[in-house]
Amino acid sequence: MNSNIEWNETIKKEARGIDDEDLGEVQEVQGNYVLVQKGIINKEKFYIPKDQAESYDGDVLRFRFSKQELSQYQHEPPTIWDSDNMQETTPTPEMKETNEEEHIPLTEERLDVSKKSQQDQATITKKPVKETKTEVPLTREEISIERRPPSGGSGEREAQNSPIQSEEEIKIPLKREEAEVTKKPYVKEEAVVKKKAIKGKKKITDEITSEELDTSNVDKE
Repeated sequence: MNSNIEWNETIKKEARGIDDEDLGEVQEVQGNYVLVQKGIINKEKFYIPKDQAESYDGDVLRFRFSKQELSQYQHEPPTIWDSDNMQETTPTPEMKETNEEEHIPLTEERLDVSKKSQQDQATITKKPVKETKTEVPLTREEISIERRPPSGGSGEREAQNSPIQSEEEIKIPLKREEAEVTKKPYVKEEAVVKKKAIKGKKKITDEITSEELDTSNVDKE
């Protein structure tokens, strides 16, 4: 604590922190604490120990902490201030508050819905389809007989050989086409199977339990 500071003179003076930060205005000096008030409409009170004061130049009371650390002094000190003697006094039983607080936690259940992935299966079937194709055209040779005069001139001419004495077969080759059927597979088209995600909502309904206080049996004076 800075013993050179005239604390009574600091009332209604500016309070500033390190780097000249604005901490508000000194309102009271009681015991070991300085009451600093900040704001005009929404007033905030800070109870700063005297040992945090660094200097006083007649206009500004400077403290050795930053503006960001000011919030730690918002709570009123546990001791009671004697504003007449400027000293801290120990609370007597008569001075203690008679109201005591009892904190009773009330719990409730919440639905925690998780999602897990399931594996389904889509079945696509390929099946054979039989059909009859049209017949293909085939070519074959047949004989036809045409009578005409001997070649090499007009009219009759002397034969080289005598007429045959018995039947004689003359073989004439005839060509014909036959169908040879073979089956070859080929890809006529492709079937493209696509998957897409479809989002939907499902309503989950379940019963939850919560706690509440029943004050019907509390004695009333």
